[in-house]
Amino acid sequence: MVGAAVITASDRSSRGERADASGPALAALLEQIPARLEALRVVPDTVRDIRGALRVLLKNPGLKLILTTGGTGVTPRDVTPEATAPLIERALPGVALALRWGSYRTTPFAMISRAIAGFHGDCLIVNMPGSPRAVTECFGILLPTFRQLFGAGAEPGAEPVAGTAGAREARVARSSPRRA
Repeated sequence: MVGAAVITASDRSSRGERADASGPALAALLEQIPARLEALRVVPDTVRDIRGALRVLLKNPGLKLILTTGGTGVTPRDVTPEATAPLIERALPGVALALRWGSYRTTPFAMISRAIAGFHGDCLIVNMPGSPRAVTECFGILLPTFRQLFGAGAEPGAEPVAGTAGAREARVARSSPRRA
């Protein structure tokens, strides 16, 4: 089972003025992949705090999925994409596009989402919206992809997922001349 973490970007929740609802909602959905929650963080809506939480989590080699919630809109305090972008080594624009396209069927406001997604090493980072309803909807959109990336293929001894560091190492090993 793959390790996962959730970061909620919310000034009010980080100050204790409002309970975090989207982070726990997202965390509860992880078992559908299946993934185990290793960390649930709430941080203020600042580039420094969000990026700092991401950096700390990325030091854990067992984490293969980090989902952020909140901060993907267009207000001046919505800075989750700016905090995430410098850490993305291989962008997956199709993931963010799928979120917007799938959500647009429910709300026209999906088109102003600035969420991004991509890999840092072999850890996938995905920015998601900040409401419990929206994270549930977006998780459902990405669930088949999460299962493909982290389901049975993530088990020890299984073929590594295409696009990850493990997959590159496996391809190199298979293409290297074998000696008898």
